[in-house]
Parts: sequence; C-alpha cells; structure tokens
Amino acid sequence: MVGKVVEAFPAGGPRGSWPAEECAARRRERGVSATVVMDLERDVFLVVEPPEHAEPAEHGRY
Repeated sequence: MVGKVVEAFPAGGPRGSWPAEECAARRRERGVSATVVMDLERDVFLVVEPPEHAEPAEHGRY
C-alpha cells in the first residue's frame, strides 16, 4: 500500500502538479510526512501520507 490519500488534484489543470506539490509542502511544514504521486488511471495527482507502521520490504529473500 502506498499510504493514505489526503488530497487529489486533476492532472489536466492549468497548473499541472503545482497545487499537489504546494499541498504536500504545507503538510511537511507542519511536520506531517507527505509526497505527491500520479494516479495514471484516474489522471490525478495524489498527496499521500506514508503508512504509519510500514514494514521494510524484504528484497533478495526466497
């Protein structure tokens, strides 16, 4: 899971990803981890918070 989606912005807007990036920056200024990802199927930029208790991926283990 990517994390919790907190905001969504249309990708076709005149400012592109800027509103999403600005939203994520405001959240980070308040001490809340946030990043922007693109949902290609819905054509939107998503502001997401990472999962709180994410376990690290185990690469190379069989």
